[in-house]
Amino acid sequence: MWHTKGVEEALSELKTEAEGISNEEADKRLEEYGKNRIENTDETKWYEILIKQFQDNLVYLLLIAAFLSVIVGVLPGQEPAWGEATIILIIVIANGSFGFYQDYQAEKSIQALKELSSPDATVIRGGERQSVDATTLVPGDIILLEQGDAVPADARVLEADALSTDEAALTGESQDVSKHEHALDGEHAIAERENMVFMNTHVVKGRGKAVVTDTGMDTEVGAIAEELEDAEDKTTPFQEEVNRMGRRIGYLVLGIIAFVALLMATLTGNGPLVIFLMAISLVVAAVPESLPAIVTFSLALGSRRMLAKNALVRSLPVVEALGSVNAIVTDKTGTLTEGVMTVQRVTPFNDEHKVTGTGTSTDGHFKQDGDEVEVNDDAKAILRCGYICNNTEREKDKGLVGEPTEVALHVAAQKAHVSPDVERIRSIPFSSDRKRMTVITDDNTAYMKGAPETILNRCTTVRINGETKELTDERRQRILDQNHDYASNALRVLGFAHKTVSDIDAEDDEDIEADMEFLGLQAMIDPARDEVKDAVADCRTAGIDVVMATGDNLETAKAIGQQLGFSPDNALRGPVIEDMSDDELEDAVQDTEIFARVSPHHKVRILQALQALDYNVAMTGDGVNDAPALKNSDVGVAMGQRGTDVAKQSSDMILQDDNFVTIRDAIEEGRAIFDNIRKVVNYLLSTNSGEVMMVLLGTLIGGLFYPGIFAESDVVVLTAVMILWVNFATDGPPSIAMGMDEPVDHIMQREPRGGDEPIIDHRILWSIAIFGPLAGVTLLPGFFIYATSDVVLGQTVLFTSLALFEIVMIQIIRESYGLTTTSNKYLVAGLAAAFIAQLVVLYTPVASLFNVVPLSASQFGLGVLSVAVFTVLAQVVVNELDRVYGERDDERITT
Repeated sequence: MWHTKGVEEALSELKTEAEGISNEEADKRLEEYGKNRIENTDETKWYEILIKQFQDNLVYLLLIAAFLSVIVGVLPGQEPAWGEATIILIIVIANGSFGFYQDYQAEKSIQALKELSSPDATVIRGGERQSVDATTLVPGDIILLEQGDAVPADARVLEADALSTDEAALTGESQDVSKHEHALDGEHAIAERENMVFMNTHVVKGRGKAVVTDTGMDTEVGAIAEELEDAEDKTTPFQEEVNRMGRRIGYLVLGIIAFVALLMATLTGNGPLVIFLMAISLVVAAVPESLPAIVTFSLALGSRRMLAKNALVRSLPVVEALGSVNAIVTDKTGTLTEGVMTVQRVTPFNDEHKVTGTGTSTDGHFKQDGDEVEVNDDAKAILRCGYICNNTEREKDKGLVGEPTEVALHVAAQKAHVSPDVERIRSIPFSSDRKRMTVITDDNTAYMKGAPETILNRCTTVRINGETKELTDERRQRILDQNHDYASNALRVLGFAHKTVSDIDAEDDEDIEADMEFLGLQAMIDPARDEVKDAVADCRTAGIDVVMATGDNLETAKAIGQQLGFSPDNALRGPVIEDMSDDELEDAVQDTEIFARVSPHHKVRILQALQALDYNVAMTGDGVNDAPALKNSDVGVAMGQRGTDVAKQSSDMILQDDNFVTIRDAIEEGRAIFDNIRKVVNYLLSTNSGEVMMVLLGTLIGGLFYPGIFAESDVVVLTAVMILWVNFATDGPPSIAMGMDEPVDHIMQREPRGGDEPIIDHRILWSIAIFGPLAGVTLLPGFFIYATSDVVLGQTVLFTSLALFEIVMIQIIRESYGLTTTSNKYLVAGLAAAFIAQLVVLYTPVASLFNVVPLSASQFGLGVLSVAVFTVLAQVVVNELDRVYGERDDERITT
């Protein structure tokens, strides 16, 4: 335990010294310990993404159909049906390639979000200061740390000059941690190891020197990354349902084939060839071969829409999974708030200035009683003190760099055009014990800032209306009351003082910081994002519980929460959660909207409590220790700007703007995508049901009542290539276009669908069960009218009727969502493309490939008439389904 060792002991054990190891020794140790980086063992390889595209039951069924199309060639007098097999394989490969492209692009985007070039580290090697690639650091290296640096490895502090680090990414603690070089006794949690610095944390103040103790996977960050390897990858409900659907279709097809084969052999005496050809047609008719491609397209389109709104999904099924989210556990800082401290009050003794504007922008004004005013001299003195007593620096590429509180003071001064040109000649740094910082400038003035109580204790006078007055007990109490009032409203308050120093060199620190003149207060906060309140309200209207879980104190959490519509009642602190049993926490999470002072461990328990209550939870996080919660939530949401690589790698979705509004937008898109997928599934399975019934009923009716039609050994009602063409060309363009439907009205006023609510619900089951037989009954007469004299003509009429039937089914399905055909311009184009494609097959030389003949106007009209009859009857069915189940656009509307 390095934190228990003294400086000399640590150097000795690491076989190094204050001047560092030599470059040659560093090379040797690099060979021994390896690169200083977190190995992403869970990273998905490109070939794994490719293989995953073909691990689908529907794909397996298609491959079986292709195999049957070829194997038919072993029967006497038959040739392998290479055409059918080729079309099937083209569809399978096209779908797999499309899915691979989408998932691979998502993975590449993830990698682009990471820092592709590792940061440099400043080291002392062989007594010389050097800048090296941080991945080449080794145990025993002496590193130098300054404000703004990322800590490149775990290290034992050797020297600390007002050094403090932000360890929130590792420990979840929002407060900066002051560092020192003294040894600690006994066991200490990571957050309490004040003489250690850790990889993936940042220096927010001061400077220091440390000796590297651990690198790469041996660091605290590496240990957490290794734990994540044991977490199982989630399978979304949609993925599970598609797999179940594939299995059920397979069983159904086998059952139908066995049933029809038995009847045909018993009643019609057909031989094995007809039965075999019929089996191929049934497999092709039953399997919605375009479904994987169209679903993939819908998900990919949704992911692109989300990306345009700053939400990057790491895998396509997550797009759909968002539609079932009914609870969001969100961080506060940067997600609900701006993520940047902003001064809101500048308060001299007899005055108060409200400050407008947010973040690091200097656009803002000072107001009193609602009116914009010029800043008076007393307020300017406060702002001047905050500007000078400040370590913030402006860097060319990064803008303002410094501790968030000091950046806020710097910006507030600039809003009032206060930017004094003085030179610092001495400073007394801030420490957690002193709670104050003092800077002496070349005009012999000492400026002090710090905790108001601490500053008041160093003051004997107070500035009032430009004059120096005695700091009486009454005036002191008035200032403390103002401080308390600000703090109770979740504002962070600092006090400011100054004095003239007569002899800078002669006076010690204690003398310089005595008998100061109190100037006033500045109060700041990380303000709530303006747009978040409406987004939270939208989520609640949509039946989604929104819970804040923050590491900040309870008062701050309540104040921000109330601004955004969270109830402060029954707010809980982390230590209270620690003492709760699982059952008690499950009861608590049902009534609690704010959790404060929570650690990443607490977030996991909150997640588990909600999941135990059957919530589908979206969990946000940015730190390394948030990774377990992100990995195990239903939808893990990492922050793209301030999130760690480990958090991003553990998530399902990354917010590129760290904004809660993006979660709302992503859920809305997820719901819309679910609607579109449900429409596509309903459409494809209903039309495939019609194809199956045409083959099934046509074969049975023909065998029983029109045996002459099947006198030829290879005659079937519809050939496999005809069905494939309809499914690929006539179904394809309109189905893809339907996946581009915009969200319907009121989509965010519905209750979320349950995580176990299937895509194929009772309404869709009835659609499939009714529309299939109805299509068979209304369309088959056209086949038998012509097939008795010309089988090919009969097949062509039925083939054309089938294509028209599938075109009109699109709008029959969409009507339940209150959508018109013209509401989607892509659908209009898709329907036109499908119709033209069918005419090309009928009236061009391509007809020979499908063994069809051109139709006369009357023959084509018979097909149109049969589809019109089907449409009228189908509308009756739709109206009845709307009556029983409600129109899709209005179901589950929240109250």
